[in-house]
Amino acid sequence: MRSLRALLCLLALLFTLPAHAVEPSEILPDPALESRAREIGRALRCVVCQNQSIDDSSAEVARDMRRAVRERLTAGDSDGDVFAFMVARYGDYVLLKPPFKAGTLVLWLGAPLVLLVAGGALLLAARRRRAQPVTAPKPLDEEERRRLDALLKG
Repeated sequence: MRSLRALLCLLALLFTLPAHAVEPSEILPDPALESRAREIGRALRCVVCQNQSIDDSSAEVARDMRRAVRERLTAGDSDGDVFAFMVARYGDYVLLKPPFKAGTLVLWLGAPLVLLVAGGALLLAARRRRAQPVTAPKPLDEEERRRLDALLKG
């Protein structure tokens, strides 16, 4: 019974692995060129899917990008030429690891800055809350006490 559970867990984990979206019709006949195309595809971001490579994405734009990469490689372009072509067409955002320069500062520093601002806001809120004195609620008057007793007896 344990081995069956382990096998089912393993199968479930296999289904969670990302499926490569490269279609058989896109695969180049030359294994060396196809290997280069896959390597480049894993380094380029799908502009629709955000943090997914074009190799893993099944979006139409990713399919067009994969096709463009393979066409450039078949035409004899180097890997650097293909990356330059894609950056010229889509900007530095298309690279999963964009270069650190003035135009990409938001990509590199955006998330840490948001985290720092949120942490600062939480810290300020905690300090303000701590600075406010905690006052005990005023005791019930006789009328409120009678109504409460009536509700509790009920």
